[in-house]
Amino acid sequence: MAAIDGLPPLREVIAAHGLAAKKSLGQNFLLDLNLTAKIARAAGDLSGADVLEVGPGPGGLTRGLLAEGARRVLAVEKDSRCLPALAEVAAAYPGRLEVLEGDALAVDALAHLTPPVKVVANLPYNVGTELLIRWMTPAVWPPFWQSLTLMFQKEVAERIVARPGSKAYGRLALMVQWRADARIVMTLPPEAFTPPPKISSAVVQIVALPAPRHPADPAVLERVVAMAFNQRRKMLRASLKGLAPDLEDRLRAAGIEPTARAEEIGLEAFCALARGLGR
Repeated sequence: MAAIDGLPPLREVIAAHGLAAKKSLGQNFLLDLNLTAKIARAAGDLSGADVLEVGPGPGGLTRGLLAEGARRVLAVEKDSRCLPALAEVAAAYPGRLEVLEGDALAVDALAHLTPPVKVVANLPYNVGTELLIRWMTPAVWPPFWQSLTLMFQKEVAERIVARPGSKAYGRLALMVQWRADARIVMTLPPEAFTPPPKISSAVVQIVALPAPRHPADPAVLERVVAMAFNQRRKMLRASLKGLAPDLEDRLRAAGIEPTARAEEIGLEAFCALARGLGR
């Protein structure tokens, strides 16, 4: 890609700007531009979309997104050391890259984006899950984004796509799969990064559904799922005790045995229980 955009390899960029990764910011830089281009392609056709990128660092994925034809990229970067490197990328793609300095948890990115919007990011490990939860739980659905193509620690990615009965299955899987399709599209070993993290990483693609798979009040569903998995080894009649005086009857009405445990229960049954409790 260096030949495409005329910019130097990322190792040279990092050396020129003194961009040693900071553990406090959850930084692990992906230096292989072939890999960053592959992640950009995993997000699908970008030519008609604005792309939100969180934590661009020295701009490897940013360059991939622009080279793959993104209409426009909005990059939110907390580390001011990275801004000069990102300015060089912006100069190579006039009018197509806007960089916002700030914390992605605090910045109002929506004011800078024009639909349709895709989110593509190698998320900093220390804020990745919190950002995902915010993107999956807006006040109104469908959300501002069409798809999320995000890198997480592999264990987090596995929790997002987990199915009932598996050890990884829990609140995150239900929250995402209620409103979206999710799949792991790529895994990366620690040595792909500088510095290498202790565990593998994975890229998950999440595509928003027009409406949730099954009707349920979001607040009731979240409360039920949270209580069920906070004590996941207990039977549901115990972990959900206090939700209703006739809890066992409501569990059975939703097709759930009161002696079942949370990890055995699928999304549709949890939604049925939430509807029953919400009446």
